[in-house]
Amino acid sequence: MTIRLRGHHLLCLLGFRGKGYSEEFCVNMTSVYETLRADPDTPIAIIEGPDDICRAFPADQPNHCHNESVYRKDRDILLKLGLRPGLNASWTEIVGRVTEHVRPRDIDRFCHDCPWQPLGLCQEGVAHIRSGRPLRPLPGKTTG
Repeated sequence: MTIRLRGHHLLCLLGFRGKGYSEEFCVNMTSVYETLRADPDTPIAIIEGPDDICRAFPADQPNHCHNESVYRKDRDILLKLGLRPGLNASWTEIVGRVTEHVRPRDIDRFCHDCPWQPLGLCQEGVAHIRSGRPLRPLPGKTTG
């Protein structure tokens, strides 16, 4: 199964700790996260615009999936990683690019207008991956 991801979600996933915009959103993102954690060779299709994570954004909240600021994040992050929409790579390859090209402090620049940025979760996630460790078990989840 190929997972379709937009640029900024490649970094959001590193900081995901089981929290999100709604229960449905969290269930969907947890499913994507756990798939990548269980099988790091999962194929990823890099796309432009709403992806497999966006599909569960709650309908009762202002949707930002088409905001120019989100597209800017996607473009900037893909450029930093040397990727572009239309490319396919394994999650392992993407993590390798993050390890090589992204520093935790880059999150402050890329994601300065993201409501999650002040929590430091993505910076923490980038640091964790750069240390050579795989995705962490989510809080309340057992390893496995």
